Amino acid sequence: MKIITVDEMRRIEAASDAAGHSYAAMMERAGRAVAEAIVTRREVRDKRVLVLVGPGHNGGDGLVAARHLAQSGAHPVCYLLKPRDPAADDNFRLVRERGLAVVLASEDEKWRKLGRLAREADMIVDGLLGTGTRLPLRGALAEILTLVGQTLAARRQAPHEPITPLIAASAPVEHNRPFVVAVDGPSGLDYESGALDEAALPADLTVTFAYPKPAHFCFPGAGALGELVVADIGTDPALAKDVPLEVITPEMMRQWLPPRRLDAHKGTFGKALIVAGSLNYTGAAYLAGAAATRAGAGLVTLALPAAIHTAIASRLAEATYLLLPHELGAIASPAARVLVERTAGYNALLVGPGLGQERETVAFVEALLGGGGGRRHLGFVDAGAGESSPPVLPPLVMDADGLNILAGLDSWPKRLPPETTLTPHPGEMARLMGCPIGEVQANRVVVAQSQAAAWGQVVVLKGAHTVVAAPDGRIGIEPFANPGLATAGTGDVLAGTIVALRAQGLSAFEAAAAGAYLHGLAGELARAEMGTAGMVAGDVLACLPRAWQHLIGT
Repeated sequence: MKIITVDEMRRIEAASDAAGHSYAAMMERAGRAVAEAIVTRREVRDKRVLVLVGPGHNGGDGLVAARHLAQSGAHPVCYLLKPRDPAADDNFRLVRERGLAVVLASEDEKWRKLGRLAREADMIVDGLLGTGTRLPLRGALAEILTLVGQTLAARRQAPHEPITPLIAASAPVEHNRPFVVAVDGPSGLDYESGALDEAALPADLTVTFAYPKPAHFCFPGAGALGELVVADIGTDPALAKDVPLEVITPEMMRQWLPPRRLDAHKGTFGKALIVAGSLNYTGAAYLAGAAATRAGAGLVTLALPAAIHTAIASRLAEATYLLLPHELGAIASPAARVLVERTAGYNALLVGPGLGQERETVAFVEALLGGGGGRRHLGFVDAGAGESSPPVLPPLVMDADGLNILAGLDSWPKRLPPETTLTPHPGEMARLMGCPIGEVQANRVVVAQSQAAAWGQVVVLKGAHTVVAAPDGRIGIEPFANPGLATAGTGDVLAGTIVALRAQGLSAFEAAAAGAYLHGLAGELARAEMGTAGMVAGDVLACLPRAWQHLIGT
C-alpha cells in the first residue's frame, strides 16, 4: 500500500480523469465508501447525522455519503459552509431531489441551528476540508468547527448515573457521545506534516481514498484519526508504481518470512550472536536474547560480561553463551579480540542492548568496528600493505548504547560494514545526526530516508509508526502506534527480533521491516490482553510467537 503526497494524489486523479474514470465517478465511489464504512460499524437506521459540507471535492464526498446514509435509513442534515448551485453540482442536485434537509451557514444566525444539530446528532460527518488545507483555520470555518467541538465536549461531560460503585470509580461511560467520521481526515489537518489546527474535530473513523497520505502517520494529526480506512475509488494502481513510500503490510510479511521446512535443523534458521548487557542493564541482554529465540533463529549466542552470566543464564536456558572480559561488570576493550575470533559461522551480529557507555566499553566498540587505534589493538594486518584492516563481521545490527557510542566516534558511518542496520529512537537519531530531537520528529520520513542514503545503511527510526529506510531509496512505515510499547525494554525485544530475521537470511531492509512489523503486531496482541498502562516488554516478548503464527499460520 503506497503512501501518497497531496501533489501525487492530484496527479493520479488527473490521470484517471483523463483516462475516462471521471472526477464525478471517483467522488461517487468515495462518498459511498464513507457511508458503507459507517454502516458496517454503527446502526444508522433512524439515526440523526450531521454532515458538515465544505465547498470543494471533500464536501462533494460528504453530500454523496449523506445520500447513501439516507438510503440506509438515517436522517442526514447537510450543513453547507457555502452555497452550492444544483444546476452545476450534480451531488447537491441529487440531495435536493431526494428531499434531504439542507442548512446554509450564511443563513444560520450566530450558528444557532448548527448548535442544535450538534447537540442532537448521533453521528457527525466532517466533510468541510480535504487535502488542500492550509493552516491556521480562520473565519467562519474555524468558528463552525470550534462550536461543534465545544458542543461535543459539553455532551461528553454530561452527568450520568453510575450503575455500580465499580463503574463510578472508573472512567465515565461516554453514552452521550456522537460518532465522528472524517472524510479524508479531520478538517484542519495538514496532509504533509501532520500538523493539526486547534479547532479540528478528532474523529472515531477516518475514510481516505485510494491511498493513505503522509499525515495519516505523523503526529499530532495521526492521533486524531481514530480508525483509518483506505477506500478504493477506482484509480489504476500503476499510476503509483514509482512512489517509494509504502505501508508495511501482512502480505509483505508472508513474502519475506522464511518457511519452516519439515526437514529443518537449527542451522537451517541461522545463528545469531548478540553482544549485550552490563551489570546495570542485565534485563536488556535477556530481552534481546529471548526475542531472538522467539523470532525463529535456530541458535542464539549471548556474548556478555562474565559478571552477569549467572543472572541471565538462569532465565534463558535456550541460548548459548560467550563470556567476555569486563571491568566492573561492563564489557572491556580486550573483549573485541575474543568476540571476533568467535564470529565465524554466525549469520548476524547484534551489538548494543544494555552495554552502557563506560570508557572501556567505548574502546571495545571502537576496536570491534576498526578505525584508528582499534584496528591495531586487534592486530588485524593486511599482509600486502603492512597496514591494519578492520575485522570481518557478520551482517550487523547496531542498537541502543551501541548507537550512542557510535555517535561519539569520528567518521562513524565509514567504520560500519555495508548494509548495517541502525535502530535508533528519536533521541539516538538526533545524536547520530548531531541535531536537536525536534528536527528528527518534524519530518520522520524525510529524515530516515535522507540519512539512510547519506550513511549507506538501513535505518529503523523507532516510535509511533516506525519508519524503515534503505540506502537504495526503499522506505516503509509500520502501521502500529501503541502507547503500551513506550516502556523500557521493548526496544531490546525489537533488536533481538531483527537480528533473528537477519540470521535467517532476510536482507537488511526486509529483516528490519519484518522485525518491526512482528514486534508491532506482538505489541497489539499484548495490548488487547493487558491494556496499555500495564504492558511491559516481557508481554511483547511472550506474544512474538503468536504474532508469527497470526501472519503465516504455523
